[in-house]
Amino acid sequence: MRNFWKKWWSILPVLAVLLTMNSCGVLNQNIMLRTPKEYQFDPLPADSALAKEYKLSPNDVIELRLFANDGFKMIDIISSGGSNNTGTNLMLRNGLEYTLDQAGICKLPIVGNVVLSGMTLREAEKHLEDRYSEFYVKPFVILQVINRRVIVFPGEAGTARVINLVNNNTTVIEALALAGGISANGKAQNIKLIRQTKDPNKPYIYKLDLSKIDGIKQGNMVVQTNDIIYVEPRKRYASQTLREVTPVLSLLTSMITFYFLVQRF
Repeated sequence: MRNFWKKWWSILPVLAVLLTMNSCGVLNQNIMLRTPKEYQFDPLPADSALAKEYKLSPNDVIELRLFANDGFKMIDIISSGGSNNTGTNLMLRNGLEYTLDQAGICKLPIVGNVVLSGMTLREAEKHLEDRYSEFYVKPFVILQVINRRVIVFPGEAGTARVINLVNNNTTVIEALALAGGISANGKAQNIKLIRQTKDPNKPYIYKLDLSKIDGIKQGNMVVQTNDIIYVEPRKRYASQTLREVTPVLSLLTSMITFYFLVQRF
């Protein structure tokens, strides 16, 4: 029996080293977008709290509403409280949806292909009013981008949300609130805001700290379309190590039990 325990005690350090090496490779694999300790984050822009007027870009989905006579029919429908023109009412409520292609070109009824990329909504409305003026008397155009969104990772696996931007001045705090807030496992002091640039391989990466009241200025930063807000989750080494070690310990216990059973018989 002594020889048996001597053998097991001699291999326990080896098992411990193997478990440690194994754990280092598999723990916290759900953590994304890691940065080195000395990573230099981009400085926050000075006008980060100001809402910039959105400019149309490729792959945007726009909703178009078109009325003649400077929108007289639209006002007439609202003021009269109803109309027999069901088609016009449907147009007023829903509009029609069109997508800008990779070149920023949108194919529209009657006027055909129109380049809208790089224009603000007001500039695009004015441009389309000029184009439709060849076919309608004083056209009135209303445009809305319906696929503006940000992606929020609140710090817990399986809780990521895609938030549609209804307002032009949605802040980081508001986006986090729409996603359910920072999870109990998330680090409020370690939030990454990733923002696209003209070079998709070199985005701006900002670090935000919302753990203290002084971070309210960073929290009031206005998000932009396709921003990624990533709250880094806590590294739960103890629970995950136990989860990885338990199967090995179970196997080891079974082997010892089997050995004693064999010795008895």
